[in-house]
Amino acid sequence: MNKIKKILMSALMVGSAIAIVVAAIIFKQSFWRISPLFVSLTIALLQSKANRYHALIGGINSILYFVVYLYYGLYGMAFSALFVSCPIQIITFVMWNRNSWKETTVFRKMSNKYRFFICVAFVIVLALIQYVRKQFSSDYALLDNAITLMVILTSFLTMFAFVEYTWLMIISSVINIILYVVMLKESPEQATYLIFSVYSFICQVIGFFKVRKIYKQQQ
Repeated sequence: MNKIKKILMSALMVGSAIAIVVAAIIFKQSFWRISPLFVSLTIALLQSKANRYHALIGGINSILYFVVYLYYGLYGMAFSALFVSCPIQIITFVMWNRNSWKETTVFRKMSNKYRFFICVAFVIVLALIQYVRKQFSSDYALLDNAITLMVILTSFLTMFAFVEYTWLMIISSVINIILYVVMLKESPEQATYLIFSVYSFICQVIGFFKVRKIYKQQQ
């Protein structure tokens, strides 16, 4: 079963890479704008296994995303990639490595009280940021802000190895898919990022169950 799963995941990754290249050629997407995606294909695969090296590679790859997001006017996501995702993922790798368990780390759960507090705080902060961002010209401000906050929150939960980060990553993947679908009308070349978002969503769902399985084994 594990061998079949590895073959299917490898086929999914290769198939997604080919689809990204084809879409880039059709919509004349320059290579440097999709270059982070090829690294992210491997990162998402590692995330599906809860492998701690996904954070190290992801931190380095965030620098490439910063440049791409700036080009598309996704300023929240751009600065989040450089000043939040990059350093936090590097720190995450260090912390996961210190508390290593096989190829992953030792996970823990949050109490319901903290879950509720985080949900309320997220909604309040999103509303405040959305209000401030109205002065900037961006057609995707709400989705951009939501993804930015979700990335920041998920990054911190991942850093401290809370299992709740997995379902937040699934939500982030869904919002990403919605964002790139919306952007297709004005920027059809974003089909490359949409393809990756679908692939990432599949990996996050697999990772969700993987982390819970690991957590049970650790108890």
